[in-house]
Amino acid sequence: MTKESLNISKPKGKLGVLLPGLGAVSTTFIAGVLSIRKGLAKPIGSLTQMNTIRLGKRTDNRTPLIKEFIELAELDDLVFGGWDIFEENCYESALNAGVLEKDLLYSVKDELEQIRPMKAVFDQNYVKLINGPNIKTGKNKFDLAEQLRTDIRDFKEKNNCDRIVIVWCGSTETFIKASEVHSTIENFEKGLKENDPNIAPSMIYAYAALMEKVPYANGAPNLALDIPALMDLANKNKVPTAGKDFKTGQTLMKTILAPGFKARMLGVHGWYSTNILGNRDGEVLNDPGSFKTKEESKLSVLEQILQPELYPELYKDLYHKVTINYYPPRGDNKEGWDNIDIFGWLGYKMQIKVDFLCRDSILAAPIVLDLVLFMDLASRAGMKGIQEWLSFYFKSPMTAPNLYPEHDLFIQLMKLKNTLRFMKGEDLITHLGLDYYD
Repeated sequence: MTKESLNISKPKGKLGVLLPGLGAVSTTFIAGVLSIRKGLAKPIGSLTQMNTIRLGKRTDNRTPLIKEFIELAELDDLVFGGWDIFEENCYESALNAGVLEKDLLYSVKDELEQIRPMKAVFDQNYVKLINGPNIKTGKNKFDLAEQLRTDIRDFKEKNNCDRIVIVWCGSTETFIKASEVHSTIENFEKGLKENDPNIAPSMIYAYAALMEKVPYANGAPNLALDIPALMDLANKNKVPTAGKDFKTGQTLMKTILAPGFKARMLGVHGWYSTNILGNRDGEVLNDPGSFKTKEESKLSVLEQILQPELYPELYKDLYHKVTINYYPPRGDNKEGWDNIDIFGWLGYKMQIKVDFLCRDSILAAPIVLDLVLFMDLASRAGMKGIQEWLSFYFKSPMTAPNLYPEHDLFIQLMKLKNTLRFMKGEDLITHLGLDYYD
């Protein structure tokens, strides 16, 4: 794509935000946006709302806010909806999640109560430890997909939305490997009609979105968008996609620390990570199948950042262990503990210990906001398929086939901002800087 071909349409009208899963992350995001609209809080953690972008040389002193530089939808134009297996409205769901203070929730109670979940596509074979009553029924998975498509169209019409974006905020499903049913759209649609067990609910949501030409981001580690059938469909229908697994908590810290170790050529013998959390996510991950899906996502980060094949003396024998423990008293306030055994000059050993008492939903909410606005931007700019420039937000960034993902947080941020510069015809920033000394 050339600069000349990048024509960004204006973000006119309402932008519908549909969220599969109206639990802790979704309600924290929605309540947060409603509070920010009223001037009750600040959008801390959101690049689209608070970060600047440097344009031109350092001496030019051009550093506008991102939202002033490029055409993003306004927060006042967002309209919220979604699906969930439980029937509670978003106010009740937010109270149950226990993330935000009751006083803050009460200030946006009226708006939250108006948001009621549509019946969800759900199958307990894929998420074994939770269940609920608000579930669609149909003659097969293809019928369920058609019901989701109808939901999308009805929501858009009812709320007078000009555009829609969908961000998966549902549970982590059991581990699935890509198979023949995922290879082509023909095989996939045949599998939908035959109730193929290798087609999970999250794939059905992704299919419905792509068929409706709605940008779709996957916030969980589920195998969903990242199969050939749906990637081909996204390109055919010219729909932007992104994923997967929101980068919060412990993995965020890894993508900050590991690039520093490699930059200084410090070796790593071992990295032991454990987590305790007590929200619905923790309950779901208590199932070995769902944990396997999450583990694959969390383990891949260090190998790609440290590149042991290039630096075998430093990282070839790295022992990396990740555990997650369900601990109900902790609620949404997750604790991620890391013990890192490193070595330096002459092989001398050192240790680093990190105890991150984080709030997963607080870290995830601004990610959802940025993805909504950036995915809408990509759609209005005519971009399609995998939006790798949004890797900044994911534990397991999707990439083109046979291309390894970039996990280094700082490279990801440079890629994101350079993409925005490219979209607006600005010079890309290389940080070479030799011209300052000519």
